[in-house]
Order: sequence, then C-alpha cells, then structure tokens
Amino acid sequence: MSKPLKQIHLAAHFPGVNNTTVWSDPAAGSHIEFSSFAHFARTAERAKFDFLFLAEGLRLREQGGQIYDLDVVGRPDTFTVLAALAAVTDRLGLTGTINSTFNEPYEVARQFASLDHLSGGRSAWNVVTSWDAFTGENFRRGGFLPQEERYSRAKEFLATAHELFDSWSADAILADQATGAFLRDAKAGAFVHQGQHFDIHGRFNVPRSPQGRPVIFQAGDSDEGREFAAAGADAIFSRYSHLAEGQAFYADVKGRLAKYGRRLDQLLILPAATFVLGDTDAEAAELAHEVRRQQVSGATAIKHLEFVWNRDLSGYDPEGPLPDVDPLVSEEHISRGRAQVRMYRDPVAIARQWREQAEANKWSIRDLVINNGNRQTFVGSPATVARTINEFVQADASDGFILVPHITPGGLDPFADKVVPLLQEQGVFRADYEGSTLREHLGLAHPDAAAPAERAAS
Repeated sequence: MSKPLKQIHLAAHFPGVNNTTVWSDPAAGSHIEFSSFAHFARTAERAKFDFLFLAEGLRLREQGGQIYDLDVVGRPDTFTVLAALAAVTDRLGLTGTINSTFNEPYEVARQFASLDHLSGGRSAWNVVTSWDAFTGENFRRGGFLPQEERYSRAKEFLATAHELFDSWSADAILADQATGAFLRDAKAGAFVHQGQHFDIHGRFNVPRSPQGRPVIFQAGDSDEGREFAAAGADAIFSRYSHLAEGQAFYADVKGRLAKYGRRLDQLLILPAATFVLGDTDAEAAELAHEVRRQQVSGATAIKHLEFVWNRDLSGYDPEGPLPDVDPLVSEEHISRGRAQVRMYRDPVAIARQWREQAEANKWSIRDLVINNGNRQTFVGSPATVARTINEFVQADASDGFILVPHITPGGLDPFADKVVPLLQEQGVFRADYEGSTLREHLGLAHPDAAAPAERAAS
C-alpha cells in the first residue's frame, strides 16, 4: 500500500538583504516603496501560498569600513511592513524575523499579538539570535553573547513570550453591554517570570489573539539550533536544497521531536529555494547562467574573494587569476556583518583549494565565485520545476519551499502563473485556502485546542 501524497507548503521570501536579488536588472523595482511589498504579497496570495517572509538585518554590512553597496542595503522596519500588508491581503501569512538577542520579550510579544489581531490570525515569528559584536554596537548592551548563552537567552525569551501570550484566556473578554462588564476575569494579563535572563512581572496588555500565539519559525543549523527548533518551533528554515542533504537534515531534526513529546507533523522543514524558469529546460539553463553573471559582477567577485583573503584586493582583475598572496589570518576582518566570514575557518586552506580549482578549470576570479556560490535550486521548464519540487517533498527532503526570486517585486509572478497550476493538477497543492489563519494553512493545531501535555511542551 503506497503512502498518501504529502501536500506541499509554499512561501515567498521578499529578497533584499543580500546579492541573491539582481537590483540592477531593468525589470527590478524598489526594495523600499510599499508598492513593491504589496505586489509581491498579492502575487503570493493569488498563488495560495502559506506565507510571505521578511528577513531582517540590524546593521548594514561593511567592507573595508564602508557600506557594502553591491547588494541591497536597508529596508523599512519589519513590523511596519507586515502590518501594512495585513491591510492589503486577506489570507496570506505574515512572517518576520525578530532578534532575541537585542530585544525584550514584552515588547516583541506585544508586537506579534497586535499583528495577529490586525491580520485576523496570520502572524509568525522567526526567532533568531545575533552572532557578532559588530551588530551589537548598535544596541545599548553592545557586544554579543557566546553561542551557548545566545541560545539560552533565546529559549528563555521564547518561553517568556509564550507566558505573556497565555496570560489571557480565550474567553477573558466578556463585553456584556447589558451589565457593563467587560472582563470575565479581572486578573487577565497578569504574569510573573523570574529566570536567568529575564525577571519581569506585570500585566500583558494585548488580549488573546486569533492564533493564541504566532506561529514560531527558527533558522539555526547548529546542533543547538536544531534542538531549539525541535523543542518549540512550528517550522524550521533549512539551507539544504540538494536531495540527499535535505533528507539527512529532515531525518535529523524530525528525529529529535519524540523526546519533547511532539509528533512529526508538528514541525515543518522548509528550505529556501531560488528558481529560473524557461519554456524549455535548455532555455532555463541558459537563463540561469545569465542570472548568475548578473548576481556576481566583477566588483562583487572581488568583494567575495576578500571574505577569504581578508585583504584589499581592489587592484586585481576579476577576469584574471587568483592572488598569489595568502589570506591574512587575523581577528580583525575587512568584512563585517557577513555570515560568510564564519564559513571560512581555515582561509589559507580554502585559498589553496580555490587556486587548485581555478587552475584545473581555467577559471578567473569571477568564474570561481560564480561556480562556488549558491546556484539556483530549481532550473527548468515549469513542468520540470513542478516535478522536481514534488519529488523533494514526497522523498522527505522537505515539507515545502520558501521561494526567493531574483527580481523584485515581479519575479514571483512566473512561478505563480506557470508552476503552481501544475502542482494543483498533481493534487499536491491547494486550489484555494481552506482556512483563514496561518496555523490552518500549515496544518498546525491552535494552542487552545492542544492537549495539556502538548501545551506544556510548546
């Protein structure tokens, strides 16, 4: 007996905090004007996607002490954008990244509960930590926390936020106009939390929201991050877009759920995915090559090489050979605020490996960066892309994908128009929304409907 087909979850990531997006393309629009966010969100909702996702950076990245302006820098505040999008969409989930290192539980809980009310139950919180002191300089505490303390704070931050959300019962508001009694329980909103990181007590001033709590996302890939997601997240972002790697990550994270009394369907795994569509697979492959060259200009290639070399390489020809000089190994780095810096633990070994690759393939600096960088996840005709996405999900490499187009705001439109109908024909993606809240889209139970043991675990 064959197992039933899994339903695919799809979401859309509004790009703009890295060079995935080709902002210089004539088809690209603003990454700040609200019309771009509205177009993107309406396309995702037209395609019946689960949610729109906004990443957030708390400091502009720098290279050599200057703003790194080869990718898109700066964007309006996440909550402001999501609240505005709530007014121009009806069903689409609204997910935002909010940092647990430099914020406070009361403030964040209040903002997400408010967004959930304003959107009719469509809010979601991607809980992240901050890894660098560079970002911390923007905040009063400064510096940063060691990794073990970051996750300790994040766990307590999330637990405290849940206490605030749960301080109001679903039936706390009576609003009896005949008697003039507004509250059923005069103690609604009362909370006390004493812990390692937070010692707060008072009254939470936002009543129970439609979802009870926002949907919780997590994006960490470390062992601590995976454990954090297994313990309390509703979904985890993944960077693994190859089948075998995706299956390994899927099995590892899902395998951690049982110890927390959770079922496999209580945590969704959603990798980010880029795509290039063409009328044929060959045309799409050609377009994908052009997109990669747009994403990695000569200037961008030099800057990326500096991530490893930790030197000013502006004098080198991007179409020429790699530098003979070795990387500068130092605690001080020419590039600040970029996660890629952490990937190169042994820059001298990486440089040696890259030189060997470049020599063997006769690659220039730019060729090397293009070929070692992130490739498009799905490249092909609409039929090929639809088939491949379904194969990944049915093979338990993911529960769906968060799509990242390279053109903003219209880059999602071709996928919505050409790929989604094919997934619907295959019976693996909804033809219409069946519920109104994000929890319903994702197949997640409302906290108030969960069994007592499940509520305690969450």
